[in-house]
Amino acid sequence: HEKGAFTGADRQHTGAFERAHGGTIFLDEIGELPSSLQPVLLGVLERRRFRRVGGTLDIATNVRVVSATNRDLRAEVNANNFRLDLYYRTAVVTLHVPALRERAEDIPVLFEHFLRESGHAEPLENYVSRETIRSLTKHRWPGNVRELRNLVEATLALGIAPDPDVVSP
Repeated sequence: HEKGAFTGADRQHTGAFERAHGGTIFLDEIGELPSSLQPVLLGVLERRRFRRVGGTLDIATNVRVVSATNRDLRAEVNANNFRLDLYYRTAVVTLHVPALRERAEDIPVLFEHFLRESGHAEPLENYVSRETIRSLTKHRWPGNVRELRNLVEATLALGIAPDPDVVSP
């Protein structure tokens, strides 16, 4: 927005598309975008330009857009919850990443990754037993990888891996 565009706009604010100019912008959970904002996003993608709130000049943007969703956007289009033209604009290249429950062999690797990310370099076996890892591979992981990350953080905080079937909704 421009300075003075509305009450409290005491300075100019550079938005995400402007900051990403020349690079990549990641739109997480695009399937959750309200229908009122879908034409706005479509307009930026189609015209490759936008105008700040309160502004009079169009600003060109050159960005690569990567988006993610856990929804079936094609089904959302069919249910009139997602715009068809926005679907075609964003679904140029699609990549399906299976849910964690469909790739249980990744659990030990991801567990170790989250340990290292939290500053812990010791081997996985220093934190959880092989039996615990086997039990984690049988869990359904409704929260997907985020749920596993939370479990790793809980393990570090508690000193023992909580049972995901008890912790999960």
